[in-house]
Amino acid sequence: MTINESINWSSRELDVFLTLVDTLSFRRTAERMHLSQPAVTGVISRIEESLQVKLFDRTTRQVQLTGPGLVFVEQAQRLRSMAEDAVRAVRDVATLQVGQVTLAALPSLAATVVPLAFAQFAQAFPGVQLKLTDTLSGPAFEMVRAGRVEFALTAANPAYADLDYLPLASDLFVLLIPAAHELAQEKGNLTWTEVANLTHISMPLPSSVRQYADAAFLEHRIRFEPAYELEHLATIKSLVAAGLGVAALPELAANVGLDQGIVRRALTEPNIRRPIGLVTRRGRSLSPAASAMVEYLKAQMKTKA
Repeated sequence: MTINESINWSSRELDVFLTLVDTLSFRRTAERMHLSQPAVTGVISRIEESLQVKLFDRTTRQVQLTGPGLVFVEQAQRLRSMAEDAVRAVRDVATLQVGQVTLAALPSLAATVVPLAFAQFAQAFPGVQLKLTDTLSGPAFEMVRAGRVEFALTAANPAYADLDYLPLASDLFVLLIPAAHELAQEKGNLTWTEVANLTHISMPLPSSVRQYADAAFLEHRIRFEPAYELEHLATIKSLVAAGLGVAALPELAANVGLDQGIVRRALTEPNIRRPIGLVTRRGRSLSPAASAMVEYLKAQMKTKA
């Protein structure tokens, strides 16, 4: 048997060795470690056997370190220190003293829900680093699949059945209308068929906003063909405010930016809801920091839903 094959000391055994180095007494070591004297002797014998070298010279009157024993003291202290550092590092992560949260979120969520959750989380756990990517639904799923982020907050997408999806909330669609438009002067809900012939401003495919808008019109066999297709919600709202068209958006998306020069009216028939949920890799547990962040996001989602 080689030395490497036989080394299997525990931290407890290293503690016994280092205590004996300190006391140079099997009796006092046994007392300090709450062991019997034969148990201490057995620990030292096992270490010596595995190293194939004598660490202590023993007589009836004294115990002394050998030359190899002196060398092993330094190594044992280093091993013990490394073990303590490892335990400390794990505890720091578990107690959120340090760590990192990486997530992707829809632009509408990255601009509304996530900042509030981040602010509260950062105040509670200042040692945890937060990283956010705002992106559309498809790329968000891909980032989770590739392991580039720990989880994503996005709309449901059945094309990614290999990932886990946990619904958290949903939001209804509203129509953003220029304040000077005749529909802005009325109150109450609008139906999707009533607004089908208006000039629309929407997001491009494959955004979740566009997918759900397409689905709502298709229920009435209407092909949705917006006049403007833009990726940024602030730009969409600016065009609406300038009177260039209307925009059908989920409420969370509509909440991005100011409503100056814009009037909202709810869209019905159908009552389309865009589900928002948590996307994670199947079979992979979230880190303690990420799990805590999810709870903060859930709380914010409840206030916005």
